Amino acid sequence: MIYSMTGYASATRELVASSGTGGVSVSVELRTVNSRFLDLNFRMPEDVRVVEPTLREMLMNKLSRGKVDIRVNLQRSEQSANAGAINRDALAQLAQLERTVLDTFPEAGRLRTGEILRWPGVLAESGIAPEMLRDAVLACGKQAIADLIDVRAREGAQLATMLLANVTEMETIVTKITPLVPELIARHQQKIVERLQEALGIAAPDAAATIVSREEINERIRQEVTMYGIRIDIAEELSRLTAHLNETRHVIEKGGKVGKRLDFMMQELNREANTLGSKAAAKELADSSMTLKLLIEQMREQVQNLE
Repeated sequence: MIYSMTGYASATRELVASSGTGGVSVSVELRTVNSRFLDLNFRMPEDVRVVEPTLREMLMNKLSRGKVDIRVNLQRSEQSANAGAINRDALAQLAQLERTVLDTFPEAGRLRTGEILRWPGVLAESGIAPEMLRDAVLACGKQAIADLIDVRAREGAQLATMLLANVTEMETIVTKITPLVPELIARHQQKIVERLQEALGIAAPDAAATIVSREEINERIRQEVTMYGIRIDIAEELSRLTAHLNETRHVIEKGGKVGKRLDFMMQELNREANTLGSKAAAKELADSSMTLKLLIEQMREQVQNLE
C-alpha cells in the first residue's frame, strides 16, 4: 500500500468532572502536507504540554515524511470554568520555584495571588484530575493517528492508480514506436542521400566525370549517412525507458514508503525522454517524446505527495 503525505483527522472525548457537573471536551486535530522530511509542529494548552513527547513518539513510529500540524484543544463547559479547583501539585512546584528565585535574588518581589492563579496549570478550572486530561489527550491522539493513516492510505491508493495509468500509457507509446524506428531512420537517411547527391550535382546519370569518381562520392555519402544513423538511433533509449517503466511499476505495486524511490525514477525517465527528443529524426518520434515528458511531469507532481 502507498501512502499520501496529505490528510486530515481528528478525535474528540468528553470528560465529566468528578462532581458530576461540567466537564471538558478534549480534541486532537492532525493536518499533514508534503515535505521532504518529518516535521512535527505542536499547539496545545500548557495543562497537557507534558504529553507532547509521547505524542511525538507515537507520530514518529507511524509516519516517516510530511509536515504535521498537531493541535490539542480543551473546551471547558461553563460549569467547569466556574469550578475554580486548585491543582496542588502545580501550586507546590510554583512555590518551590519562587523560593529558588528568592534565594538567588532576595530583592525580587513575591508573587501576588492573581499571578499565582493565572499561572498555567495552577487553576484546574475543569475540576478534572490532570491525569485524566493527559490520558484523554493520548487516547484522542492515538485515534486521530489511526484515522490519519487510513486517510493517507486511501489517497495513496488513488495516486497509485493514476501513476499506473500513466505508466501503462507510456509503455503503449514505447511499444508503438519501437518497430517504427528502423523504417523511420532508413527513410530519413534516404532523404539525406538524395539531398547530398543533388547538392553535389551527381544525381544525373550522365554527369561529367570528376577527379573523384561517382562511386567514391557515393561511398563517402553512405559512410556519413550511416554514422548519422548511428547517432540518431534510439534503440538504446527505448530499451532503458522500458526497463525504467518496469521498475516504476514494480515499485508502485510493491508499495510502502516509495516517495523518494519514485522521485528518482522520474528523473531517470525524464532523462531518457529528453534524449529521445534530442535524437528524434522524425515527427512521430518528436511527438512521442513530448507526450512522454508530459506524462512524466504529471507523475512527478503526484510523486511529491507520496510518503
